[in-house]
Amino acid sequence: MRLRAARLAGAAVLGIAAFGATASAQPRTTLTVGMAAQDVGRLDPHFAVSTIDRVAVAWMFNGLVRFKPGSINPAEIEPDLAERWEASADGRTWTFFLRRGVQFHGGFGEVTAEDVAFSLRKAAQPSTSAFSGDFRAFEAVEVVDPYTVRIRLRENVPSLLGLVTNYAGGYIVSKRAVEQKGDAFVRAPVGSGPFAFASVTPNQSLELAAHEGYFRGAPQIKRISYRFIPSDASRDLAFQNRELDINYGRAQTAWIERTQRLPNVIVDVFEPAELAILNINTRQPPFDDIRVRRAIAHAIDRSELVRWRGEAVAREGQSLVPRGYLGFTADVPLPGFDQARARALLAEAGHPNGFTVRVIHTQLPEMLSAMQVVQQQLRRVGITLDLQVVEHATFHQQIRQDLSPLVYYAAARFPVADIYLTQFYHGRSIVKTPTAVTNFSHCSMADAEIDAARIETDPQKQLALWAAAQRKLVEAVCGVPLFETMLVFARHESVDYGYELKGSMSLGPLITEATRFR
Repeated sequence: MRLRAARLAGAAVLGIAAFGATASAQPRTTLTVGMAAQDVGRLDPHFAVSTIDRVAVAWMFNGLVRFKPGSINPAEIEPDLAERWEASADGRTWTFFLRRGVQFHGGFGEVTAEDVAFSLRKAAQPSTSAFSGDFRAFEAVEVVDPYTVRIRLRENVPSLLGLVTNYAGGYIVSKRAVEQKGDAFVRAPVGSGPFAFASVTPNQSLELAAHEGYFRGAPQIKRISYRFIPSDASRDLAFQNRELDINYGRAQTAWIERTQRLPNVIVDVFEPAELAILNINTRQPPFDDIRVRRAIAHAIDRSELVRWRGEAVAREGQSLVPRGYLGFTADVPLPGFDQARARALLAEAGHPNGFTVRVIHTQLPEMLSAMQVVQQQLRRVGITLDLQVVEHATFHQQIRQDLSPLVYYAAARFPVADIYLTQFYHGRSIVKTPTAVTNFSHCSMADAEIDAARIETDPQKQLALWAAAQRKLVEAVCGVPLFETMLVFARHESVDYGYELKGSMSLGPLITEATRFR
């Protein structure tokens, strides 16, 4: 959805017109992007789990295949580093034929099959990737020749192309750069995308430079300054004063309407919607008592959350898988909003006066404000959340150390139920285990259904298995779905992405070689 701001008369509005007259005198080649962040986290793409990192990583790396810019439709996946591919009749052997002459940044040489094989093996290892669980079905990644890679699967997967696209574990890194840089790679990565890492100034900005040798052509933008501005007010003011070309927006109707009124501004509202879930550690008291978990579920008023966020950008969560994903079902035993029932369940569980629990949460404004609404809803039934607010990267580190019994997490994944269920609700993904991903709830009761669905070749049986898994997980109250939120970014009309922004799996605008200033 593209929302164009009305043009306002008068040159006095924040001095914008006067600035524009000066700026237009010379061509612009530096793009400034404001992000709600204190600092960047991990720029090794196989560890880029936060929105802050995912947005920037997408500008630096390629996959074997890619989503068409501006789209998240799996039917529109197209060649990227691979110019073509073949699959065996049984779907278990895939062969990718690479483009020749594609160069890594910084003189690290040509992208070859060795780099691809190294990258996919790296993505499949828990010690070197946050997405290792996605690659469980990989039996081998073989180098056939310098420009040919073969992937052999031990079992079928719902979407092999979805695993090797320009997203999450599918990004291709330079083998030589990873080995040479070691631990420093996470803050100074080397990819083959349209923009290359230049520098990071902690708590200030990430600077990227155009990759002049990019195989699709030299970028028209020559530099990106990705600025960390955690304060919404400060970031909005910088955008209004044209110190920023692109601004990370607030997914709230009031923010959108206010930003629309700025002169010559476009607000982009796009997919994928991130599903926010309150994950509950089912093994830690008092949450090991299902009556307490059900009390939490009954205390949540999803309609109030949507009204607060704004119906233009939010919709109620209906399951533990986002709407629109292949395999989603709304046919689950989701407890309805009922404060009286919540209080009764707490009393039955031995907490007639409620209780207080310490919860770690991020200072990222969008997530913090949402959690504060949840905090207020739970307080009404006697549950007090003692929020320990930390910087976003620290939040990710601590929740993966199982330091918070309740974890508010909002995420979008490749739109197939398997990946969401595997990462958040499979026993292999439980945090602090050798194969940990993001199962903060410590649930494993639907493992059999999730595993069976992954290899099921009958589409109807596969859908039935995914539905059964969701019903089990919702019945156990492993997590409480809250709401789904569309992504929101604002830009000045002078910024032309080079495509129509309908969706972005990187959770932010994809800056490509075609992006330019009008």
